[in-house]
Amino acid sequence: MDNVLELLETTARRLPNKTAVADPNSSLTFADLRRAAQSVGAWLVANGTQPRRAVPLYLEKSPLALAAMLGVVYAGAFYSVIDVRQPDGRIRHICNTLQADIVLTDSANAARAHELFDGTSLRVAQIEDLAQTDVDDATLARIREGATDCDPLYVNFTSGSTGTPKGVVVCHRSVLDFIGVFVRTFGISEQDRIANQAPFDFDVSVKDIYSCLLTGATMHLVPRAYFSNPTELMDYLCACEATTLTWAVSALCFVSIMGGFDYRTPTSIKRVLFSGEVMPPKQLAVWSRNLPGATFVNLYGPTEITCNCTYFVIDRAYEPGETIPMGKPFANETVFLLNEKDELVDDANTDETGEVCVAGTCLALGYLGEPERTAKAFVQNPLNERWRQTVYRTGDLARYNEHGDLVFVSRKDNQIKHLGQRIELGDIEAAAQGVNGVEQACCLYDRQRKRLVLCYVGTTERKDLKSRLRVLLPSYMVPNKTKQLDKMPLTKNGKVDRNVLATLARIKR
Repeated sequence: MDNVLELLETTARRLPNKTAVADPNSSLTFADLRRAAQSVGAWLVANGTQPRRAVPLYLEKSPLALAAMLGVVYAGAFYSVIDVRQPDGRIRHICNTLQADIVLTDSANAARAHELFDGTSLRVAQIEDLAQTDVDDATLARIREGATDCDPLYVNFTSGSTGTPKGVVVCHRSVLDFIGVFVRTFGISEQDRIANQAPFDFDVSVKDIYSCLLTGATMHLVPRAYFSNPTELMDYLCACEATTLTWAVSALCFVSIMGGFDYRTPTSIKRVLFSGEVMPPKQLAVWSRNLPGATFVNLYGPTEITCNCTYFVIDRAYEPGETIPMGKPFANETVFLLNEKDELVDDANTDETGEVCVAGTCLALGYLGEPERTAKAFVQNPLNERWRQTVYRTGDLARYNEHGDLVFVSRKDNQIKHLGQRIELGDIEAAAQGVNGVEQACCLYDRQRKRLVLCYVGTTERKDLKSRLRVLLPSYMVPNKTKQLDKMPLTKNGKVDRNVLATLARIKR
């Protein structure tokens, strides 16, 4: 199998009338999804879209949005979904990086898209119109004949630590390889109903989308607004009888912190897979207590390695302050640690920390239009001098535990030197989240004032938290300042927004 469209086509032939994707307002069967995608692809080809060119989509997720994404692939091009809530300048920067000719939008965002791209060379087209285009099967077949499995499939833009958008280019081969392993590892089948939390511009959604196309499972799109209203969210999960959640940690924490289970429990859920940040054991315990029959899995991996490279199936209760392991690599992925001298950290050594490095088919093609940045992150394996073997240096620090499982420690840029001591900010966060009355915590370092600043959500008073941390941490790790928040600010991808926290805490970054 060389192209992700083969997943759609195989399942559409096998289960043509089964619902492929739905939201509260609309749905598409697998046959409908294929037909609409082919129509969008036919329109793009007829209007000059060339193979291996980028087509951005300025819209919200919906069943038809998914058809448009796959339509881009039918045209032999690659898609990039743009978050409509981003600043205009960032959106224009992304489109310039993509070097696109056409941008697709939906009826809800069409007026804004025309306003945003007026005066540019970008042509705006509305997917509701494109999905009615007559299909030229011969033309689409000819495009497919010229495609390869290493052609780009999508570009996801992520800011990283610099705030500058970088486009991660992922090819068909990487998705096909990973999604087959993912589905087999967790037993996802056509009987499943996957409740999609992530927006389509976030790579967590890749697991939802392509698991459904491969297996024939149905994907239910959870509206963004529901993650501000726990009763609507829980009602929706119950109504669609969701079996599988592949969610960001912050989304799960929203349910447990806001008392979603006190209102209603979606008992159909069989598996909960989470990623993006370290899961607080306190919040995991709430989920486990309310869904005792479900399997809980911690997933790890940055966008650059196609979703995830390690997983850990939760096998016991974790106490506050403990860190849930990242686990072991997925099949056909090589994951190892390198110390500061680029030496291999032995998996029997539980004391040494190293940078997480990944090799295999899973690696992205690099950063779009940024060869220097690509060369810095995607490097020759320093342990292999005999043939070319590219590894991705994640910038994440980890260690092995006594069972040989990887355990996340912190980001390299979260490792700081304070009062002459090397400190992992993640250790301070873990200690704080272990204190009764603390729901979430994030620690920042004010380099200008040389202060540790802890921001947290919870009922514990600041002075009580600091007193407790003096017992749990060495004196040089006790935060100099604590700031209590009503809620933790999040990025559009559901991670803690450290830039917003720095502003709230008056830290210059």
